[in-house]
Amino acid sequence: MLKIALIAHDRKKDEMVNFAIAYEHVFKPHQLYATGTTGTRIMENTELNIHRFMSGPLGGDQQIGALVATNEMDLIVFLRDPLMAQPHEPDINALLRLCDVQGIPVATNIATAELLVKSLERGDFAWRELVHKYKPGIEE
Repeated sequence: MLKIALIAHDRKKDEMVNFAIAYEHVFKPHQLYATGTTGTRIMENTELNIHRFMSGPLGGDQQIGALVATNEMDLIVFLRDPLMAQPHEPDINALLRLCDVQGIPVATNIATAELLVKSLERGDFAWRELVHKYKPGIEE
């Protein structure tokens, strides 16, 4: 089971809901996280169970970032609105930087999200299980 975060800016929430509906069967066996309203909207339109954090501007991006920083997140779909300035842009940039530091796959548009979810569906994320298995500080 992988940990997957779903985040969407306001004008991308409908797109995220439709994406979650289309790939509900792929997301179902995984542990899902989302920022506030995005998580609520997905749960209202699917049977997915989602752990919701605060809204992005209120710290939700940073809460997800904390999981990324400790290499506890496996995949992020963050549908960003490139045409709208965001008041919490520094938080967004910090989250994306952390994904780069930890090597966490992140999609910021629907085209890349489709590729990553198709890869997840094929089982191409098995390498993340090795990351967790051999994570420093974890003993069996």
